[in-house]
Amino acid sequence: MNTLFSNWHFMRFFRLALAVFSGWQAFETGQWIFWLFTAFFLLQSIFNYGCGPKGCSISNTKK
Repeated sequence: MNTLFSNWHFMRFFRLALAVFSGWQAFETGQWIFWLFTAFFLLQSIFNYGCGPKGCSISNTKK
């Protein structure tokens, strides 16, 4: 639960915005491929997955 509610930064908000945008496009156009993009970006933003400048891993250090 701590991963979901902490360490929100620009890229997490950006991925969330991409998920919302692609979900809206999927709804409006009726094309199912956009739902895959929606799920991909939504999971990345919620669980903070993805590659950044420090590589493709999540930091496990506690502050």
